[in-house]
Amino acid sequence: MSSSHKDPNDCLATVSSGADTPFDFLCDFYDGVIAGGAAGVFVEAALYPIDTIKTRLQVAHAGGKIVLKGLYSGLAGNLAGVLPASAIFVGVYEPTKQKLLKALPENLSALAHLTAGAIAGAASSVVRVPTEVVKQRMQTAQFSSAPDAVRLILAKEGFKGLYAGYGSFLLRDLPFDAVQFCIYEQLRIGFKLAARRDLNDPEVAMIGAFAGAVTGAITTPLDVIKTRLMVQGSENQYRGIYDCVRTIMRDEGSPALWKGIGPRVLWIGIGGSIFFGVLERTKQILEERRRDLELNSSKRN
Repeated sequence: MSSSHKDPNDCLATVSSGADTPFDFLCDFYDGVIAGGAAGVFVEAALYPIDTIKTRLQVAHAGGKIVLKGLYSGLAGNLAGVLPASAIFVGVYEPTKQKLLKALPENLSALAHLTAGAIAGAASSVVRVPTEVVKQRMQTAQFSSAPDAVRLILAKEGFKGLYAGYGSFLLRDLPFDAVQFCIYEQLRIGFKLAARRDLNDPEVAMIGAFAGAVTGAITTPLDVIKTRLMVQGSENQYRGIYDCVRTIMRDEGSPALWKGIGPRVLWIGIGGSIFFGVLERTKQILEERRRDLELNSSKRN
C-alpha cells in the first residue's frame, strides 16, 4: 500500500500529530470519542457518591434532612449515558478546537478553547440531559431503576420529561464546559512554555483539578437551578428558570443558591484531575499505537 492511501487505523492519531490532511477531522473525532468515553466513565464511577450527596443537598428545602443511604443509586444507568455523552463531547471538542486554532491568531487561543468547549457541550447535551434527569431523580429516590425511570417519565410527562430543565442545563453547562476547558488548556500551554517540556501525569492531574474546582465553584448557582428544575417532575413547582430563582430567593434566601458547593467543588475538582489525566494518557496511548502502525507500514513498503 502506498503512503498516499490512508488505513482506518491511521485515525489513531491525536490532535498533536500536526498533519494537515482531509482525514484530520475524522482522526481527531475518533481519538476524542475513545479518550472522552474512557475519561467520563472513570470519573463517574469513582465519584458518584459525592455527586449524589451534592444533588440531595441542592433539592433539600429549609430544615430538610439529607439521607446518606443508596449513594450509588442509578450508577449503572448513568454510566450507560455518560459513555456516549463524554465520547461525543471530546469527539466534537478536539477537531473543533484544532480548526479554530488554525483559523484564529495565536493570541486568541483562549477564544478557540472557549468556543470549542461551548460547541461540544451543546452537541453532547442531546445525550447528557436525559442522562442527568434520570440520574438525579434516582439519586433523590423517585425511582428504583433506570429503565423504570425512563418508562414512568415518558408515561407521566411525555418525551419532554426526559429533557426537563434543558434550558437551565445549557445555561449551566455551556459556560462550565467553555471555562473549564479554557482554564485547563491555557494553564497547560503556559506550563509547557515555562518548563519547556510536556507535562507529566501528576501535573496534568493538578491542572485539571484546579480548572474543575474553580469552574465548579462559580457555576454552583446555575447547578442548583438546573437540579431543582430537573427533579421537580410533573409537580411543576417551578415554571421556568426565572420563576425558580425568584421562588428560591423568596422562600429560602440567596444562600440556597450555593447549596452543595462543598461536595460540588470536591467532586469536580477530583473529577477534573481524573478526567484530564485519563484523557491525556489515553490520547498518548493512541498516538504511540499510531506511530507503531505507521512504522510497520513503512517497513512493509
